[in-house]
Amino acid sequence: MNNSSVGKMKSCLFLGIAALLYFSLSACAPKMITKGEKYPLMYEEHPASILILPPMNESTAADAKDYYATTIQEPLSFWGYYVFPYEITTELLKMEGIYDAELMKDVPLQKFREYFGADSVLFTTIKVWNLSYMVIAANLTVSVDCELKSTKSNATLWQYNGTVIVDLSGGNAGGGGIAGLIASAIITAVNTAMADYVPHARRANLLALRSLPYGKYHHLYGKDQAQQFQQQVRR
Repeated sequence: MNNSSVGKMKSCLFLGIAALLYFSLSACAPKMITKGEKYPLMYEEHPASILILPPMNESTAADAKDYYATTIQEPLSFWGYYVFPYEITTELLKMEGIYDAELMKDVPLQKFREYFGADSVLFTTIKVWNLSYMVIAANLTVSVDCELKSTKSNATLWQYNGTVIVDLSGGNAGGGGIAGLIASAIITAVNTAMADYVPHARRANLLALRSLPYGKYHHLYGKDQAQQFQQQVRR
């Protein structure tokens, strides 16, 4: 085999490897999509109001439901929607004999429109609310599924599933060596014990809402169809 043939084989091999790497990276790259492409019904039905239902909690944290539910109303309002006061609507539903979030999945959506005048209803399932603690490090993992459904057509207008991981560790506050490790462990323990989970729930909500089209009371209402976002894949 002459040098020319060897050179051609090397070139072909190089091109083959480059092509393989390209397609592998393309497959792993985050997929971007516009709001208009992903959620066309939001722009067709134009829901102006949202009724938040009590979340379904599938996590092992009993208080995750309360932390999450009380932090979703404000971000939705900033997004340009009229949001029915969560505490009031929850009490009214209890007066109607609906206590369990699981039961609300079986209530016809038109009933929420008749009773509250809501254009849409937000269903939320907390999949994971987990605190992992390892002496000098601590993380809070929040994983949620959200689905906004129309009270007019019963269609799903918008949905989200994703995970947020919050670092609760104290960092290297005590310098190096054994003393530094001990100091870091103490700070982490204090941060974990005193952690206010409301900001973390609020952060999870804000991240989820990035793909939600703006509502009627936002200045970008009807102008964000071309906005792109990264489709979420739960880790």
